[in-house]
Amino acid sequence: MYFCTVLTAAEIYALIENRRSELGLSQAQLGQLAFGQSNSAAIQNLRRGSSPTADRLSALADALNLELYFGPRRDLTPAPSTTVSGEAFATVARYDAAGAAGDGVINLDGPPVDHLAFSKRWLEQNGISAGDSILINVRGDSMRPSLYDGDLVMIDRRKTQIRSGQIYVFREADALRIKRLEVIPDAAIILRSDNPEHPPEHRTGEAMNAVSQNIVGQVVWSGHKWG
Repeated sequence: MYFCTVLTAAEIYALIENRRSELGLSQAQLGQLAFGQSNSAAIQNLRRGSSPTADRLSALADALNLELYFGPRRDLTPAPSTTVSGEAFATVARYDAAGAAGDGVINLDGPPVDHLAFSKRWLEQNGISAGDSILINVRGDSMRPSLYDGDLVMIDRRKTQIRSGQIYVFREADALRIKRLEVIPDAAIILRSDNPEHPPEHRTGEAMNAVSQNIVGQVVWSGHKWG
């Protein structure tokens, strides 16, 4: 048997405001992160008792690093953990796969090649579930200077709803690609490279739907090796 708790707009507003205060964000800054517009209209609508749409609530949850949970399935893949000098760590699986910036290689079906440990406190502060995240390498230079060839990126596989301006890993033409995505509602998805030598790519119609339906996850961390 499952039980459902229905929150009122006022209760949702209180939860959002508490989290916003914890993160030190103004309402306008939250609006910019969630919707790309530096205003507080969405928050004020909640305060006045107007219930948000699922899309807007999801965008707010992502911006606040909160989990938007409907139920009943929860995280069924707890990550192995350990303690070092009294601090708890969780491990994230690294796969023999590369995302492009070029032509990516998919090999996520086999076992991981190893695991890297991250502070549980840091993961929680950033809203990252180690069990729902994976690590792969970047291939190519199209995302420089944000991501370099060989960099390691962490992908949160729960975050498959596109938020304009964020970097995502997605499958396209039997390859993994890493791009900054921009959504033009009901019109197109723009694949942007941070390297100005690589022009933006536009996907419309079925190609647009294919991108949105094949998101592996959002890049939430990267590591660069020097020398």
